[in-house]
Amino acid sequence: MLLRMAVCARLCGAGQSRRCRRRQRHSQPHQDSDSDMDMDEEEEAERVVGKTKDEPDVCSSGAGVLASGASAGPPHPQSLLDLPPELLVEIFSSLPGAALPNLALVCKKFRQILNTETIWRRRCTEEFGMRDDLRKMEILGMSSRDLYVKLLHPYRNILGLWQPDIGPYGGLLNVVVDGLFIIGWMYLPPHDPRVEDPMRRRPLFRIHMWEKNKAMVECMYGHKGPHKGDIQTVKKDEFSTKCNQTDHHRMPGGRQEEFRTWLEDEWGRTLEDIFHEHMQELILMKFIYTSQYDNCLTYRRIYLPPCLPSDLLQPGLFKGTYGSHGLEIIMLSFHGSKAKVTKLTGDPNVPAGQLTLEIDLNRPVRLPDLEHQRSMEELSRLVLGVHEEAQRGLQAQDAPSEAAEVAEGSDSAPPAGAEDVEPGAAACSAAFEAQPFVLPLGVMARNEVYPRTCKMCFYGTGLIAGHGFTSPERTPGLFVLFDDDRFGFIWLELKSFSLYSRLTDQLSHAQAPSMEHFEAMLRNMQSWTS
Repeated sequence: MLLRMAVCARLCGAGQSRRCRRRQRHSQPHQDSDSDMDMDEEEEAERVVGKTKDEPDVCSSGAGVLASGASAGPPHPQSLLDLPPELLVEIFSSLPGAALPNLALVCKKFRQILNTETIWRRRCTEEFGMRDDLRKMEILGMSSRDLYVKLLHPYRNILGLWQPDIGPYGGLLNVVVDGLFIIGWMYLPPHDPRVEDPMRRRPLFRIHMWEKNKAMVECMYGHKGPHKGDIQTVKKDEFSTKCNQTDHHRMPGGRQEEFRTWLEDEWGRTLEDIFHEHMQELILMKFIYTSQYDNCLTYRRIYLPPCLPSDLLQPGLFKGTYGSHGLEIIMLSFHGSKAKVTKLTGDPNVPAGQLTLEIDLNRPVRLPDLEHQRSMEELSRLVLGVHEEAQRGLQAQDAPSEAAEVAEGSDSAPPAGAEDVEPGAAACSAAFEAQPFVLPLGVMARNEVYPRTCKMCFYGTGLIAGHGFTSPERTPGLFVLFDDDRFGFIWLELKSFSLYSRLTDQLSHAQAPSMEHFEAMLRNMQSWTS
């Protein structure tokens, strides 16, 4: 019954004046209550709290119209307007907050009931997960209604995961409701090469209502504490932040002191500790480039990949080793018989947003015994054999008739290491058991501490390029699944090994609405840095 009444309350036109109905008829047909709030959040929300112009109370007349024709003294209510206030509070509390401003336009009775704190406390709890923080807020004299109307609802569209536009370097920003604040946390990988350490976080901005009973934006960058900032919603799924007091970012010792502080925070060491000259150049280049964005940044929304029962392992975010570039954040997703690894942070060679790895789950590779695993020549023979088979498959797609004729007259066996199993990760999982694993001699690894057993291996390709993302090409390699939270990739041409470890932080407001939305996001990410 309550659900039916809630639906009625959303659609209710009972008691509306002719002027209100005329205004609705002349409004745009595709404009919903959410877009009304977006046009003018503050003005529309104030209607809820009774700050619109006085209108005649048409509740009683509306009730009379609905009740006309009924017998005198009806035993049951004939409209929502006849319900007791406590029941209306319960009904209104179950509606989404975006629908309440329109409900306040029905009549004065509804508008007065929508002043009830219980309604807004429940909206803050159910939509934004606030519980204990509401009690603290009420002790400070701030109402749940003001918190929802002036802070949570106007800034709801920036909650979730975002990628900052910092050229090839990218990044990962998570905007969350944190206590009585909305905070933008920049996620940073652990210090190289400790890939299995937890992520680090640094606040970039926060929004609160401590002063003047209105939302205030503060920049958190720099070393002098919070200072004035601004947030602008450029368009759907994109927003920008601006610092209004960039002098707070400067340090007394000038750029040299700023560089030393940044280096210790970014790498956990001093420049003297880094002996590799090329690595020093890359670090200095990143500092000079990223420091240009300390006053203004644009962010684009990203989603976590959807999870399907057929996936080889749970998709999500990982941090991985990338040689002299340090640790980078990547996203693992599954697309039928393919697994894709996309960079969220990048470097001057392969920038953020690019598809760093692509794994063919239809081409598993069985490793030899430990003694032969130590031979780079043996590994190359196995992987290149599968690579040649994959290339022939691509050529067959281009010329299907010719490939069919060749297949009919060919009795050649599949390349060594490739197993004849059913397509898909589920079949591969059943076909393989855990086995010992060791890196071949001559393969470089940033972290010598890696798992010594693996569950299965697959053929894949990795993206390599020159400085400035010049001459990009995909080269063959071996994808190694260690367990549910770790995997690796051996780059044959580079003779190097990347180890990836799952990012375990809880990330809210980040799920993709559908697989179509997620795949469109991946295509857009590649276009940003191509």
